[in-house]
Amino acid sequence: MANGRPAILAEGLEKSYGETRALDGLDLQVEEGTVLGLLGPNGAGKTTAVRILTTLLKPDAGRAEVAGYDVLGQAGELRSRIGLTGQYAAVDEYLTGWENLEMVGRLYHLPKKTASKRADELLERFDLTDAASRMAKTYSGGMRRRLDLAASLVFSPPVLFLDEPTTGLDPRSRLAMWEIIGELVSGGTTLLLTTQYLDEADRLADRIAVVDTGRVIAEGTADDLKARVGGERLEIIVTEGADLDSAARVLQLHAKGGAGGTGGVSVDADRRHASATVEGGAKLLAAVVRDLDRAGVQLDDLGLRRPTLDDVFLALTGHAAEIKADPVGAGRTSRQEKETA
Repeated sequence: MANGRPAILAEGLEKSYGETRALDGLDLQVEEGTVLGLLGPNGAGKTTAVRILTTLLKPDAGRAEVAGYDVLGQAGELRSRIGLTGQYAAVDEYLTGWENLEMVGRLYHLPKKTASKRADELLERFDLTDAASRMAKTYSGGMRRRLDLAASLVFSPPVLFLDEPTTGLDPRSRLAMWEIIGELVSGGTTLLLTTQYLDEADRLADRIAVVDTGRVIAEGTADDLKARVGGERLEIIVTEGADLDSAARVLQLHAKGGAGGTGGVSVDADRRHASATVEGGAKLLAAVVRDLDRAGVQLDDLGLRRPTLDDVFLALTGHAAEIKADPVGAGRTSRQEKETA
């Protein structure tokens, strides 16, 4: 932003709901024209952070700026510079797709002709033209999510917040949403994306902030985070248990750091299974297969396993990313939030 300020800045944000501390000194920074993926399980504080940054909720402590505006002192000015898509599509089911978008434009004081034109443009962009005259209650889940995202872009905000935009979507709709988000980023939009999916953050985000118990516990690129949990693991199952020792020796040669490295080979004799942390990805597989063949080892299975969200959380926090209740769950508003909105 102007004067070198980031597009999104949060410093020491705190928020509690009774005895539950949703945010515990959260710090975030997103540079203009980039994507930050906020990664964490339900209850980690992601949605609470988004609600504060979009002026829907007041923090108990800390400060935040978005698009150069203070979220508390300049909330009115800020709202005209941001877009928000929540976890559930916020559309009027009894209006058509076109009417939903035209209504949003009028709420932002666009001239009627401009609002109508923008509705037509967005329906085409989000592949909803054929359903433009249908009531939104007849839309599929994926169509509603696209309509909701379109509504957040009616006035082309420079900063966009997407709170778990693909949760509950089928794989095809999820991929379509990824393509749309990619187009927005290519157009220069600054984006904060909350998600529970490591692959989604990997695909879309320039940087990822891992949030747990209301604070950032790790930050970096997707590759940085994967490296912290040991990278990829090469796993094999041998046909004959007697071959397991030979297979383990071959794996150790290809393990991270080589024979004396840190890759470490794990062996499970009962399952005829061996695995090691490796570097080189799919290119390594051919070399491993050749060496196993030379050693006379026959395989039932061989594959690379990439880190998952649970792997990241287990390495960073000592516990898996189990699903837990959000004190202010999606789709409902707490008494505290109504009082502070």
